[in-house]
Amino acid sequence: MDKDTKDIKENQNEVKELPYRELPLIPLKDTVIFPHMVVPLFIGRDKSLKALEEAMLKYEKHVLVVSQKKPDEEAEVEGLYQVGVIANILQILKLPDGHARIVVQGTDRAKILSFKQTDPFFLVEFEKLEEEDSKDPEIEAMVRILISKFEEATKLGKNIPSEAVIAIYNISEPSRLSEYIATHLINSTEEKQLILETTDLKEKLKKLLKYVQKEISILEVESRIKNQINQEMEKHQKEFYLREQIKAIQKELGEAEEKQVELEDLKNKVKEAKMPPEVEKKVYKEISRLEKMPSTSAEVPVIRTYLDWVINLPWSKKSKDNLDIIKAEKILEREHYGLKKVKERIIEFLAIRKLTKSLKGPILCFVGPPGVGKTSLGKSIAAALNRKFIRIALGGMRDEAEIRGHRKTYVGALPGRIIQSISQVQTNNPVFMMDEIDKVGTDFRGDPTSALLEVLDPEQNHSFTDHYLEVPFDLSNVMFITTANLIDPIPEPLRDRMEIIEIPGYTEDEKIEIAIRHLLPKQLKFHGLNKEKVKINKDVITKIIREYTHEAGVRNLERNIASLCRKAAKLIATNKAKSVTFTVKNLEKYLGVAKYSYGMADEVDRVGVVTGLAWTPSGGDILFIETLIYPGKGQLTLTGQLGDVMKESAQAALSYIKSNAKTLNVSEEILSKNDMHIHVPEGAIPKDGPSAGVAIATSMVSALTGKKASKNVAMTGEITLRGQVLPIGGIREKLLAAHRAGIKKVLIPEKNKKDVAEIPKNVLKNLEILYIKEVQEAFQATLLDN
Repeated sequence: MDKDTKDIKENQNEVKELPYRELPLIPLKDTVIFPHMVVPLFIGRDKSLKALEEAMLKYEKHVLVVSQKKPDEEAEVEGLYQVGVIANILQILKLPDGHARIVVQGTDRAKILSFKQTDPFFLVEFEKLEEEDSKDPEIEAMVRILISKFEEATKLGKNIPSEAVIAIYNISEPSRLSEYIATHLINSTEEKQLILETTDLKEKLKKLLKYVQKEISILEVESRIKNQINQEMEKHQKEFYLREQIKAIQKELGEAEEKQVELEDLKNKVKEAKMPPEVEKKVYKEISRLEKMPSTSAEVPVIRTYLDWVINLPWSKKSKDNLDIIKAEKILEREHYGLKKVKERIIEFLAIRKLTKSLKGPILCFVGPPGVGKTSLGKSIAAALNRKFIRIALGGMRDEAEIRGHRKTYVGALPGRIIQSISQVQTNNPVFMMDEIDKVGTDFRGDPTSALLEVLDPEQNHSFTDHYLEVPFDLSNVMFITTANLIDPIPEPLRDRMEIIEIPGYTEDEKIEIAIRHLLPKQLKFHGLNKEKVKINKDVITKIIREYTHEAGVRNLERNIASLCRKAAKLIATNKAKSVTFTVKNLEKYLGVAKYSYGMADEVDRVGVVTGLAWTPSGGDILFIETLIYPGKGQLTLTGQLGDVMKESAQAALSYIKSNAKTLNVSEEILSKNDMHIHVPEGAIPKDGPSAGVAIATSMVSALTGKKASKNVAMTGEITLRGQVLPIGGIREKLLAAHRAGIKKVLIPEKNKKDVAEIPKNVLKNLEILYIKEVQEAFQATLLDN
């Protein structure tokens, strides 16, 4: 039995009726005293000490104790509850500092009627509150529930002395039992005060049950939280113990120090890399995971490989741009002949970079036929800018992961080609060339061109995210260059992000200069020869261009020069000759019979045969359009693998001729009693496009009128049913083809006059160009009088 209970038992019959209707008042902080309870109190405030002295002298050791509403404030009349307990002072102990420690026993509830004085201590008039008692069975039931709840709270960990648990069974009065339980189970001063103020026993028990159930609910939550914490603590302790065991084993095997050195090395590399904060945070998180894992874990090599890729990226490393514009111009001139537009664009970029210091890398797209030097131009640009050069081939690429990489959870996952290449050159501002962007494919693995949309957008590529890295990498400093033979296959959204620079085919003079300046020295060096051992003059190169190649670029020209160098190397290596001189006369001996004829497009003027001009992916070319008239019913036959557009051009030409037969001196009898066959030679090669309309019409009129067409005239242009000539594309390539073929006069639409400004002067010097509006102008310029 605890001391409180013992005192209650001893004093149960000692409470006597007081002769006073006033008592000194002691305010209490965070404490509510119930009747019959023995409680120690610490008295420190002046008013309370003086009230204590007054009680000892005049009121037979009795005081009225009342709780404050707000314990952190000074005791004032308004801040006190109106119901308290009359307390008998059982013991008093004076402390050296003037304060006192007392033990009091509650006797009766009392309600304050009025304050007789507030200074130097509170003196109040009071009245006792009598509690109603009852033998209601409901009260007995609630008492039993309260006892069970008390036991439940004890089991849930409520801090209750074991003596109090035993004492609960020795209290028979429901009122005192409820107050005893309230003292030990309820924490809230406000809730205890409500219990104290309730005089109806049944109502008091109901309130107490409510408060006790609330406390038990809180205890259950606390218990659950404690269990969770204990389980986590046990888990952490177990992990700690196991890690210590692993460390001990690793130490015995000599692995612990090695792993620690490796982790420290990784952390030092992270600091040196100067990554963005969000990337650094991610890397340190992965290092922390690696540190906790045993060396035998299957995930260790995955994390280690990932960290190697991320840390080794050039986050802050960049090449210093060469901003000497004159020097850059010299490099471009030395490396490449011609290509004026491209060189101007690079010099403009350098000039702006020199002035602003912070220009984002442009996205250039070089479009032109094969062999004109698009790829090698990228290397020259890198040399001019003093940047590293990267080249990847996009031709045939069908997997989006080639650009963006695979998730690192896949077996054998790697970053995409973009990140791999940048990691390899170790600078974040290289010249990055993507070859053959027009030949990217699509299948079930995705569309690589869609992945390129972010890469090739200066407004987005500052935060390019590779699937493997899972962190953004800044590509805005990279100068991207793409190449293509045709612009049409490139998707429109991707095309919109690039600056298109067209690189047309070379003229004969340009090819000669390129061969002498670049191709010949390169092949001589490659084959271990020099100018003294092998002599190839300008005339020989001219003959190779005219009779052994037929292209817009210079790739086949280089192959033929390489073939001559091999022949010479064989002769010199076998001691059959000390030096070899190639001439126009002996060229056939080494390269074989000429593959192409150079000179007139046709040897003689012919009826129904007209020279047209065509554009092909490898440059411009000439084609012959032949028309034959023979007895029939006015039908039109078209052969030579002509496309739908070209067939429609022939139909339009025939309709125009029929509607203007009188003007053209074509009799209706010839049109109605004869069939017409139009053929374009080299039938194995598909042909299409509207630009052959003028040539087809001229060929048909020549055949119908019997007038010969001049062999020296070539033409291009689309016609309408009214005979108007519409503009077409590829003028530069077509005029170069006419020049190569030895054509003297070329007919082109008048609206293409502006395109002639880009034609080299040496080509224009040898060509007579006529600008036509109506197809009849072509008839007049081409058809000869018999």
